[in-house]
Amino acid sequence: MDVPTAPVGTSAELPGRQSETVPRARSAGRGAPPADAPAGRPATAPAPPVPTPRRDPRPRVTELRLSAFARHRGASFPVGQVTLLAGPSGSGKSAVLAAYEALARLGGGAVLAEVFPDPGALVPERARPDAQRRRGFRIGCTADGAEGPVRLDVAVQAEPELRIVGERLSAGGLVLLETALRDPSRPAVQAAWHTAGSAPVTRAPLPDDRLGTALLPLRVAGKTDGQRQVLAAAEQMVVALRSVFPCDPRPENMRAAVRTGSGRLLRGCGNLADVLWRTRAECGRRHAQLVEAVRTGCAGPVADLLAEPLGDGTVRALLDRGGGRRTELERLGDGELRYLALALVLFTGPGVLAVDAPGEVPDAMRCLTVLADGFDRSLDPGQRAELLRTAVLMGERGHIRFVGAVSDPSWAGGAEAITVVHLDA
Repeated sequence: MDVPTAPVGTSAELPGRQSETVPRARSAGRGAPPADAPAGRPATAPAPPVPTPRRDPRPRVTELRLSAFARHRGASFPVGQVTLLAGPSGSGKSAVLAAYEALARLGGGAVLAEVFPDPGALVPERARPDAQRRRGFRIGCTADGAEGPVRLDVAVQAEPELRIVGERLSAGGLVLLETALRDPSRPAVQAAWHTAGSAPVTRAPLPDDRLGTALLPLRVAGKTDGQRQVLAAAEQMVVALRSVFPCDPRPENMRAAVRTGSGRLLRGCGNLADVLWRTRAECGRRHAQLVEAVRTGCAGPVADLLAEPLGDGTVRALLDRGGGRRTELERLGDGELRYLALALVLFTGPGVLAVDAPGEVPDAMRCLTVLADGFDRSLDPGQRAELLRTAVLMGERGHIRFVGAVSDPSWAGGAEAITVVHLDA
């Protein structure tokens, strides 16, 4: 398959806190140099060593690579605590988020056909088929954590049939897992993973419709140091990918009353009233934070955010204006509804969102990543600034990482802890 290599995007990270300089220690004896100091030059005690920052053990994606995907060729994008993908319509912001979501679903064990229902649309337009008339796309990412940076790269054949034809998991320059399609007539790839035992690698077939990295914990025994290294790297990658929540609030679906259900917010936020019915009773502290944010982003006074059950088994959401006055959500504008939904996502976390969080991993070792396409759509300057401030705040607490697509990032200029990635049309 043709693999284009020309980069299409540039990235820039806004400046954060400047590193503090270590002050010089004063000389002994009221500024007089010690006896062994050279004449005419004041002596100072050596500066204490600067401590090495402790590595954050929570697995997290720090880079996306779109080697050949949709309109992107040979492109890589940094992913920070809060990341804004900026560019005009047609610059490929949605494609970057789609690649991130696809990797997340593959990391959770989803089959290829579920992740890519229309794979032909993701093949770069000018990609040429090979001698067997095959075309496809390539995506990958880097996940940092206790094991250091771990790289994952995946080659997907889209035509004439959908399958994974190559995968590589590596860390520290060492290839830990590599797969390749050897026999096109079989629905399998030949896999080799690092062993470092009596045999340097172990070889076995893996299915060609699932991510091999997600299957390694079921296939690797962990008896040798090499196998344990493979398992640790694979688990870091899978944990980093699985806790992802794509969110695109649709106001047209948020105004009507909904039936009570799981109380877990869906990506379109159409069941927001059901989620409020649950969260208001379960977490008073975060609900109070949400109400305070709603006061900032919604017009008029706001005393509380309520969910009211109706007689037909449904529940509706409304704003308590105080003094006995209430406003149903169906009366709010699109910007207010999108703001309310995004604030709910940022304050509540994975326990309330419909995400495939790894239940076997302690909460302290997980970090939810929210993907928001059209993040600034319908929002006024005050609303988007408050949501960005909330994303940074929750990110500093270790709860949330946020990746949003915007058309113009100038309103976020100068903010700390924000990575802005500029995409060209």
